[in-house]
Amino acid sequence: MDNTRVFKMSFASVYPLYVQKAEKKGRTKDEVDTIICWLTGYDRELLQQQIERNVDFETFFAEAPQINPNASKIAGVICGYRVEEIEDKLMQQIRYLDKLVDELAKGKAMEKILRK
Repeated sequence: MDNTRVFKMSFASVYPLYVQKAEKKGRTKDEVDTIICWLTGYDRELLQQQIERNVDFETFFAEAPQINPNASKIAGVICGYRVEEIEDKLMQQIRYLDKLVDELAKGKAMEKILRK
């Protein structure tokens, strides 16, 4: 499967969709930011800079300070794929983020989403 199109998508164009999905289910932008920062190691200021720079997903994850070591505990199906079985590391990281936002929108407790 050619993932180039997904990798080159602007993170800033997808970010509002994450927020919108969460807010439709009564969750907040702050919670979405918390999830993104937990996964990537960005703080809120650096996250905002990445959005303002309009970086693509490839750059967003390449420049991430540190992918959370507990990210490997994220499991389940997103977009028809088991996230723990995705072989391409970048695609897996993107799907981890999708899965976390999905869990938030489904009402899962923040403590469980952040694998505490």
